[in-house]
Amino acid sequence: MPNPYAEAGVDTAAGDLAVELMKSAVSATHNASVLGGVGGFAGLYDVSFLKDFERPLLATSTDGVGTKVAIAQAIDKHDTIGQDLVGMVVDDIVVVGAKPLFMTDYIACGKVVPDRIADIVAGIARGCAETGTALVGGETAEHPGLLGPDDYDVAGAAVGAVEAGSVLGAPLVEDGDVVVAIASSGLHSNGYSLVRHILSSRGVGYTDSLPELGGAGVSVGEALLEPTRLYTSPLLSVIASHEGAVHSLSHVTGGGIAANLARVLPVGSWVEVDRSTWEPLPVFQVLASMAGTPIEETEGTWNLGIGMFAVVAAAAADDVIASLGAAGLPSWSVGTISTAARDLTGFEQGAKGVDGGAVRLVGAYAG
Repeated sequence: MPNPYAEAGVDTAAGDLAVELMKSAVSATHNASVLGGVGGFAGLYDVSFLKDFERPLLATSTDGVGTKVAIAQAIDKHDTIGQDLVGMVVDDIVVVGAKPLFMTDYIACGKVVPDRIADIVAGIARGCAETGTALVGGETAEHPGLLGPDDYDVAGAAVGAVEAGSVLGAPLVEDGDVVVAIASSGLHSNGYSLVRHILSSRGVGYTDSLPELGGAGVSVGEALLEPTRLYTSPLLSVIASHEGAVHSLSHVTGGGIAANLARVLPVGSWVEVDRSTWEPLPVFQVLASMAGTPIEETEGTWNLGIGMFAVVAAAAADDVIASLGAAGLPSWSVGTISTAARDLTGFEQGAKGVDGGAVRLVGAYAG
C-alpha cells in the first residue's frame, strides 16, 4: 500500500536510519547525569548536584552557524559543521563563567540523507565531548518543497550552571585590568555572507584551489570550513586555577571585535585595542585583498584572528596568558582598561542593547 507521507516527500524510514547511524556518537557524550538514552521525546538530565550550590544559576544560549552551511553543502563535506554549532552555542555559555551541562540540536533539511545527517551530528557530538557537554536530544525535520533536496540548516541550544557569586561580567572589571586576546582558528562561523559575495564577485568556486588560501591540495571550500576553535574547557580550567583573576569574557562573533568587547565592559570604562600586537590570519588578508577593501574595514564583521577576549586582573595577566598558551590557546595582551575621563569620539560604545564600555582599535596591524 502506498505511503502518502512518503509520496509527499517525507521519508520516515530514512529518518530512523539516520538516528541509528548517529546513536553511538551521541551516546559517547553522555555521563552519569543523563537518563533515558537516545530517542526519547525529551532528554533527561539529573541536576541533583545543584543542591550543593549556594545559589545556582542556569545559563542558556541558542544559535546556528549561518551561511557557512552553504559551503558545506557546495562541496558535500558535513563532518565539521557540527563543531561550529557547538562553538557558537556552548562558548557563549562560558562567557558568564558557567559550565555547560547539556545541549540539543535541530536540523532542518529538504531530504533526509542518513549519512549526511549522521556526519553533521557526529561533528556536534565531538564538539560536545570536547567541551564536556552532554548531547541529550535533537530533531531532524524534513521540509520538502521548502528546502531543496541537498539543503539544510542547523541550530542548537545548551544549558549550563554557575554559582551566582562566580558569574563573570562587566561589574567585575576594574581600572587597570588587562585585555587578553585569545586566538581564533579562522573565520569561525561569522561573516560568511560577505565571504561568499567576495568569492562570487571574483568568479572563485569552492572547489577551486588558491595557493594563498589553504595551500596545495586544499580547495577554497575546505579552507573556509576550518572548524571553530572551542574555548570552554581551557577557559573553565584557567578560571578555576586563577581564582578571581578573570573578570569578564567576550566571544567574538557577529558584530566583530570592538562591539563584542564593549558588551562586557562597564559603562564609563574604555580601552584602545592595539592592532600592532597581532597579524590577522592569512584567510582574512586574502579575502580583504580580493575585495579590494582595507582590512580595518572588516573589523565589524570578521574576528581577524581573535576568537575570545579575557579581561584579567593586571597582576595575573602574564600567568593567565601562559596558562592559556599551555592549553593550546595562543594569547596576548592587546590593551588596558581605563576609567579616566576622556573624549570617546570614534569609540564603539556598547552593542546589541547593552550599555557597555567603549572600545576602539588603534595603530596598524603587525606584518
